[in-house]
Amino acid sequence: MLLFLSFLAIIMIASSHNAESKVHEIARLNNEVRELRTHFVDGKTELMRLKMESSIIKKMTQKGLKRPERPPRKIIVKK
Repeated sequence: MLLFLSFLAIIMIASSHNAESKVHEIARLNNEVRELRTHFVDGKTELMRLKMESSIIKKMTQKGLKRPERPPRKIIVKK
């Protein structure tokens, strides 16, 4: 009887240890997800800033290009 109770106690300790390690793993993964989400939002914000017309115009003027005075015309190809 004592051997059976010892066996059950060992199983209970192993089970609680396994559950606790899974809780730590979940907490670590949640922190990683939070960090990756922050990087994603930062990247998205940077992309939105770079895509703004004023930012593009500033970079193009630095390279020597300027805005056209006439708007672009549509080219129609007849078959």
